[in-house]
Amino acid sequence: MNRIIVTRPIVGICYMQVCAEKDATDTEILEICNRENPSGTTAGWVRVVREVKFEGEENKLPVQCADNPNRLHFLVCC
Repeated sequence: MNRIIVTRPIVGICYMQVCAEKDATDTEILEICNRENPSGTTAGWVRVVREVKFEGEENKLPVQCADNPNRLHFLVCC
């Protein structure tokens, strides 16, 4: 399995989702995103969302991958 996989090419208007090894760097993730699913914007994909909490501890990003405990699901924004 690849270290970084695009799992949802479109999430809302400005986001996409990837499944990545926990130790994947932002640079690695953004490189794959911009190569495999260009955003169509001038700057391309520019930020990996590393920590966001929504009304409670159970609603936070990134999310643990249900299929592999060594992977996380990250949102990437343009």
